[in-house]
Amino acid sequence: MLKSLLAYCLGVSVLVMSFCASAEISIVPKPQHMETGQGVYQLDANTGIDAPNDARAREIVSFLRDAVREQTGIRLSESVHAHGIALAIDPSVKGDEAYRLSVTPRGVIIQASTDKGLFWGVQTLRQLLPLEHGSPAAIPAVQIEDAPAFAYRGFMLDVGRHFYPVAFIKKQLDVLSYYKINTFHWHLTEDQGWRLQIKKYPKLTSVGAWRIEEDGTRYGGFYTQAQIRDVVKYAGQRNIMVVPEIEMPGHSLAALASYPELSCTKQPLTVATTWGVFKDIDCVGDKNTFTFLQNVLDEVIKLFPSPYIHIGGDETPKDRWKDCASCQALMKEQGLQDEEGLQSYFIRHIQTYLASKGKTLVGWDEILEGGADKNAIIEIWRGDDEAHKALANGNRIIVAGPFYLDAPLDKLTVKNVYSTDITGGNSDAFLQNHRAQILGAEAPLWSERANPLNAEWKIYPRILALAENVWTGGAHDETSYADFQHRLQAQYGWLDAQHIAYGPEDRPVVSYTMTLDAQHNDWQLKAVRGFADLQNHYTLDGSDPTEQSPSFDDTLTIKKAGVVKVVPFLHGVPYDKASSFTLVNNIALGKPITFSNPVAPQYGSGDVLVDGIMGTDEFYDGRWAAWHDSDFRATIDLQQITTFHAIDVDFLLRPNSRILLPKEVYFFVSTDGQNWTPLYTDTPVPDFSSPLRIQPISFTSTTPVTARYVRVNAERVQSAPVSYSGGAKDTWLFLDEIRVH
Repeated sequence: MLKSLLAYCLGVSVLVMSFCASAEISIVPKPQHMETGQGVYQLDANTGIDAPNDARAREIVSFLRDAVREQTGIRLSESVHAHGIALAIDPSVKGDEAYRLSVTPRGVIIQASTDKGLFWGVQTLRQLLPLEHGSPAAIPAVQIEDAPAFAYRGFMLDVGRHFYPVAFIKKQLDVLSYYKINTFHWHLTEDQGWRLQIKKYPKLTSVGAWRIEEDGTRYGGFYTQAQIRDVVKYAGQRNIMVVPEIEMPGHSLAALASYPELSCTKQPLTVATTWGVFKDIDCVGDKNTFTFLQNVLDEVIKLFPSPYIHIGGDETPKDRWKDCASCQALMKEQGLQDEEGLQSYFIRHIQTYLASKGKTLVGWDEILEGGADKNAIIEIWRGDDEAHKALANGNRIIVAGPFYLDAPLDKLTVKNVYSTDITGGNSDAFLQNHRAQILGAEAPLWSERANPLNAEWKIYPRILALAENVWTGGAHDETSYADFQHRLQAQYGWLDAQHIAYGPEDRPVVSYTMTLDAQHNDWQLKAVRGFADLQNHYTLDGSDPTEQSPSFDDTLTIKKAGVVKVVPFLHGVPYDKASSFTLVNNIALGKPITFSNPVAPQYGSGDVLVDGIMGTDEFYDGRWAAWHDSDFRATIDLQQITTFHAIDVDFLLRPNSRILLPKEVYFFVSTDGQNWTPLYTDTPVPDFSSPLRIQPISFTSTTPVTARYVRVNAERVQSAPVSYSGGAKDTWLFLDEIRVH
């Protein structure tokens, strides 16, 4: 039967040009060559599959049977006498991932020179199936010859900052494979969590996998080696290579918290609870560091058959190395000029070790600093200049910078992803001339603000645009994009069937703003929705909303102070964690406020100090007002002589972002706005190293205070310890909500 199908398809192929389309075909990524034919093949329970009898072919056949049953409800025949679909190895199909797919009224043939190609042909066949259950299922006649433009088509998931369960990862692998993404870059370690079981070092998961959140809860998780093997196998069955990333020498605080003897200070450390770059990194001057890392890599190598091991290498501050006697001794011993040379020494040491194990090192583009071996693969995130350096050095590269999926949906749109030419197009001859060294591209999802609830709308549909971009390698013009977007619309039905919580193509899922309506003494919660049918479920008592909670469309009026929480739902699925607004009533609410120094325009306006909406621990949330390299002085007019007992104001501390506490804080009151009476002075303890926190400054009097005007002054620090890089220059005061009670 296989031979007769092959002969028939060869015979009819010359007639393909005269066929008219029998159905609209919307395949993503678009095949390189496709001609629609005449008629359809009717797939039903009598259809069988002919295929080679090796283990991988049997695996592909099983996968196809399951996919057909799930999508159409048809259980294909397993009888040896049933035919209709043929999978065949054909050496004439050129390319490791190339395939030919022929559908005629007599049957379906997929040909490839490798099992990779056969599997991609199966995935294309799935996109030709109808979405609704029913028998027979009509598959439109078509002839396809297809192969990817780039060999590396990747997605990266950061599971260090937020943990994602295995079920979530498998679900994404199913969808990524459907669109021929062939690499899953698993970012397994971070300052905020170590997620991979290493049997030789159990503290990496008993200590390093967990952190204490701001509310005192313990957060974290890790993957056992059995789970890792399961995911790697699951991905492999779907033509996806899993590349592990073990961060070194930076972004290693979770490991050092587990084994502080491997740090340069040898002092106890804790797993990071905030985001950013931390000074404590692997100690290059301690030989035990390399023993530890090599032992870790030995276990990693056994778990991941990928030829690549990613070691990070990015964002590595050298402060600890500069103050470390053994690091400085190593620098002198090796004849290195500076600490950048130490990083190069570190990377080369690890690269040599990996090469001895038959593995190729991959690292972020910082590993070029101090010089990187040309055999390393460089992942580019800082722009074309770094790509040029890597290519000139002889390295192969993966382009990631233009495709960061943690970017807002209206900043990195589907069109942006589609339109980015990783070869530089006509504007970069250097990249064009080194195209052979460009392996492909990857879309990373960093998880500072991503989590299992909101990750999918950050990934989809933008990852489909990346899949199209690097598979076709074709034009990026308006006409091509219009064609892609037309085919993209046809994908949403399938994504719905997979319960994928995808986002809009060019705007946020929802934007919430809370504002004070001083005239009516209430607040307005407004939602700008990315989907017209999105529902905003809310609570007024601080509890997390559910689908049963009350909802609003665009505007909600809130009459009483308290904790308001709101969650966007679409089709019954929560699209994110709750957005929370803490509302407080006080005498200063909505009153006029003036400043002696202007507020920084990129953050909240000065009115946020008297709007009754408390700031969160995110300094860019629009609820904090900021002053850069200047003191703070604000005057509130209560508009009448008023009696009160307390004044409170909050300051934000985040030294890593150069947000510091004030040197001194003063409260004054006045009845006429001219003559001022000192009320209270506070001198906060200088702090240049703590993690983020909100620091309240409070005055309380048992006897009533009578005044019309309240003034709050805060003096910025004028000096900083030597250990605080940059000193007291370029620092900020962040304040929120002056409350008068």
